[in-house]
Amino acid sequence: MFQEYLNRHWLRVLLSLIILSFFLVHALKQHEWGLINRIESVAYDIRLLLTMPGTRDDRIVIVEIDEKSLAAEGRWPWPRDRVARLVDRLFDHYDVKLVAFDVVFAEPEETSALALLDELESERPAGDNGLAERYRQLRSRYDRDRVLVEAVDGRNVILGVFFFKDTGPAGNHTAGALPTPLFRRGSFTGRNVRFVSASGYASNLAELQSKAFATGHLVAVPDVDALIRRVPMLYEYDGAFYESLSLAVTRNVLGVESVAPVYSQESPAGRSDAEIEWLEVGDRYVPVDAHVTALVPFRGARGSFPYVSATDVISGSAPRDALVGRIILVGATAAGLLDLRATPVQANFPGVEVHANMVAGILDGTIKENHADYTLGAEALLVLACGLLMALALPVLSPVWAGAISLALLIGVLVLNMALWHFANLVFPLAASVLMIITLFLFNMWYAYFFEARGKRRLAGLFGEYVPPELVEEMSQNPDSFTLESQNRELTVLFSDVRDFTTISEGLSAADLSGLMNEYLSAMTRVIYDRRGTVDKYIGDAIMAFWGAPLHDEDHARNALFAALEMLSEVRALSKRFGERGWPELHIGIGVNTGEMNVGNMGSRYRRAYTVMGDEVNLGSRLEGLTKSYGVSIIVSRPTRDAVPELAYRELDRVRVKGREKPVDIYEPLGPHDAVDAAERDELELYREALRLYRAQNWELAELQFVNLAKRSPQRTLYELYIARIGHFRARPPHAEWDGVYTHLEK
Repeated sequence: MFQEYLNRHWLRVLLSLIILSFFLVHALKQHEWGLINRIESVAYDIRLLLTMPGTRDDRIVIVEIDEKSLAAEGRWPWPRDRVARLVDRLFDHYDVKLVAFDVVFAEPEETSALALLDELESERPAGDNGLAERYRQLRSRYDRDRVLVEAVDGRNVILGVFFFKDTGPAGNHTAGALPTPLFRRGSFTGRNVRFVSASGYASNLAELQSKAFATGHLVAVPDVDALIRRVPMLYEYDGAFYESLSLAVTRNVLGVESVAPVYSQESPAGRSDAEIEWLEVGDRYVPVDAHVTALVPFRGARGSFPYVSATDVISGSAPRDALVGRIILVGATAAGLLDLRATPVQANFPGVEVHANMVAGILDGTIKENHADYTLGAEALLVLACGLLMALALPVLSPVWAGAISLALLIGVLVLNMALWHFANLVFPLAASVLMIITLFLFNMWYAYFFEARGKRRLAGLFGEYVPPELVEEMSQNPDSFTLESQNRELTVLFSDVRDFTTISEGLSAADLSGLMNEYLSAMTRVIYDRRGTVDKYIGDAIMAFWGAPLHDEDHARNALFAALEMLSEVRALSKRFGERGWPELHIGIGVNTGEMNVGNMGSRYRRAYTVMGDEVNLGSRLEGLTKSYGVSIIVSRPTRDAVPELAYRELDRVRVKGREKPVDIYEPLGPHDAVDAAERDELELYREALRLYRAQNWELAELQFVNLAKRSPQRTLYELYIARIGHFRARPPHAEWDGVYTHLEK
């Protein structure tokens, strides 16, 4: 029986094992696939967002340098005596526990008063001791750096240092005095520790640095997708190792002098190539990964900690109860100060709140463990067990049972992973096992379909004359993704027509006309196919196409509109080639509309066609007809415009077309926003104002605006249209409640 099984399914099993080996190699870290790592990051973010407590931690207060503070105290950086006043207020008036700065004071403050005093001192007559003493008194008064040093001296103030990890010339920059490292050079000799290393730094003034209780680095390391998920607990520079701001703060709070690394697999001799697994901070343990970085235990979106404006603290108007006995983190939150970070919980997240989350996580022991030796073997065993079961079982199961087994394995892996996350505080790898289960299931379904359901694939041949070969191939691989049955769906329809085609056809021979139309229709169809469109029909020189069926297309409006723009570009290129043959230049009008339409195989028992019908289809045809009236090449409806916001548009009118009572706003697409030059943007602003005056029935001012616009751009038919329409309304004014809708009586 087993031999019969192998004879029948050996190729399918072999291919399944090859897929399994792909994921097993990743799980064993023999080679890590970038795509799986990126999906792993997404899986981590989802678990984080689902399990964040969403509560507020009042132990830590963020004193923010916000827009309000900048408006009240002036632009940043503030004078150092003002920062000193902030420190004095926090300790003397609000009696806080400690103050940590997510700010670096790297350069001495230069003031005009000090510069003048130095100049006067250089000109002081020798031996004039009285003037020298007066100079020293004045310098002491205006030395704002000294004022800040005195404010910090003897208080629980933690400063920040910023490390650069740049290989360019700017990365070697150094400023200020480095603090005393938490671990000196040689502390980790012989250990397999891959610290994040710096090539330069920006620290604080030496005198200020010497008075601080401690100093922590302010660096959070972005992942490959630029999101902040981790903070290095230790940063290496020039062989020494410097603690993070959060580690420095928690050491102060816990009264801990030193931090002890805990390794994963200590050897009896005391030396090991094992990596650091934890940092012991008093009775707290901080789990770290191979690079000694820790995951940020986000409590929630911005505002998980109390915020107090710095200017309210300086003025003393902040409520005292909100600050007394609290841990204070001072940092910038104003958008212009560039300390907003992209994180899994929020795109613009204050960097200072990242440190607040880390401090709370260390104090509460809520930082997830994401680096442990046993996870490597456990993940590989899980991948191997699930992969072997699916590789051997799925070939003999029906699609229903194959789906049930795969779903059960998937749910089991997810439940196990969430249990480890919640109960063991462990981030267990998820992406490789989940992707492998999904991949093996999809492969087996595809294999069974490819060899056992050829009859279904023939159905896709019915669409060969409507859609591009790429879509036919997709349909042949997944016949359940489309249907011939009529259904209502949101689609986008496009109508195009050659201007003055009758005149063109009268001036060409039958052979030339046939050649011209063949080239034109082939070029337009290629553009539609390239944009995943379905050609409904050719109506002489006109083309009808739609997007979003037979295969679903989330970007049907975008693909249709870009196809329209590319059709215009292709027509210009064709006209140049036609001119070389003596053929006339072509101009086309295009209407594009998005809405609910009926799509399916329709017709009689004698002839059927896959097509779209409905009021929104008719509107698309009407929009193409209106291009002549407004002197534009493309007109789109509001739903199409709203679906493609990356383009700039000119609002043409609010109209009621023949056969439709509901009014519609119509627009002319102009191209990407950055492609619209300043002159055209100015003209658009003037035009919008003219349109507003027109709809307000302010005929005199509206006419004046449109006349000026017509002088500015005499080639634009639109302005002449409105001037003529205003003349009509002057003679026959619309009713007072007129909504600006113009009714077109012709198709």
